[in-house]
Amino acid sequence: MKEEQILLRITGQDRPGLTAAVMGILARYDAYILDIGQADIHNTLSLGILFRIDEMKSGLAMKELLFKATELGVNIGFSPIGDDEYEDWVGHQGKNRYILTVMGRQLEAGQIAAATRIIADQGLNIDSIVRLTGRRSIKNLDKHTRACIQFSLRGEPINRREMQEKLMLLSSLLEIDFSFQKDDMFRRMRRLICFDMDSTLIQTECIDEMAERNGVGAEVRAITESAMRGEIDFKESFTRRVALLKGLDVSVMRDIAEHLPMTEGVDRLMSVLKTCGYKIAILSGGFTYFGEYLQRKYGIDYVYANQLEVGDDGKLTGRYVGEIVDGRRKSELLKLIAQVEKVNLAQTIAVGDGANDLPMITDAGLGIAFHAKPRVVANAEQSINTIGLDGVLYFLGFKDSYLGEQGRL
Repeated sequence: MKEEQILLRITGQDRPGLTAAVMGILARYDAYILDIGQADIHNTLSLGILFRIDEMKSGLAMKELLFKATELGVNIGFSPIGDDEYEDWVGHQGKNRYILTVMGRQLEAGQIAAATRIIADQGLNIDSIVRLTGRRSIKNLDKHTRACIQFSLRGEPINRREMQEKLMLLSSLLEIDFSFQKDDMFRRMRRLICFDMDSTLIQTECIDEMAERNGVGAEVRAITESAMRGEIDFKESFTRRVALLKGLDVSVMRDIAEHLPMTEGVDRLMSVLKTCGYKIAILSGGFTYFGEYLQRKYGIDYVYANQLEVGDDGKLTGRYVGEIVDGRRKSELLKLIAQVEKVNLAQTIAVGDGANDLPMITDAGLGIAFHAKPRVVANAEQSINTIGLDGVLYFLGFKDSYLGEQGRL
């Protein structure tokens, strides 16, 4: 018995039962399936089936498929695939696979053209394209709209560092975000996510808020900005700023906590992460008081931040208690929590915006710079600058359609 490979292509209006009808015909002629793929855009179907069949039966099978296509009102085409051509295709399946996620408030053809040109220049082939975000209304525009497409790529980049640099440059020029990850078991099984707090989970620096209440806002902001740019040592800057808070009443901290401006997308992100069983940590150069407030609000598993000393009069002394949580300490804590939770470091995620977040962003399996300072973006492999913090979900491969009530926008 001699067999051959045939690629079957079906296009047209999608309808229930179409695939079942086609497979029923192939089954009657004892065909077996080598590959199958389908895309459905605006209810228009594109279905491809590569099957192997006895040459004596292939003509009858194709004739019956043509009749069925006419009955269903779809277009059908056949292409023979030679043995050598098939084996060459199989050989390419052993190549590495990568995932490129492209995201923004909206995606234009020019943005996708620029991104896919970089992919092509690196010798990578696109295997599949999947839309992760829901369909956008053109009549009822929402201010929190977002668009995200995931490309599955086959091959090995010619120069991964150069590719990464070009993608990050494109990100800043075209207001679009990218994530380029190897598609391995660790990408599919992330388990621990660690967040910076100030200017990441919340849209403020708590120490700046406290300084304003204590009449030293300008002085503290200047030191904060210098530290976040990496111009001065974090420990030195932290000590100087805390000293300026001396005399502030603890009740002020309670008021600040109750009015924290949450970052766009935090509620949605936390709901999905908790539902899906992720362990969540806050690793912050800010203060424990505010971290514990967020812990109670979202059910966060770990909080490591800086403890302020409070005098008997209920006012800050201008000193701190214990070890400062700086960049080095954040990285240590990331690894320690991963060890406690029995999570491989490759399964961890770190998200932050400042220079003191770079060590944990670099060490995590997936490090994300979120609306970050230029130095952080320049050293991170992934960044989110165009949408809210729930953009992290798309870098993890979540689809809006799978998130249910927890993922409602």
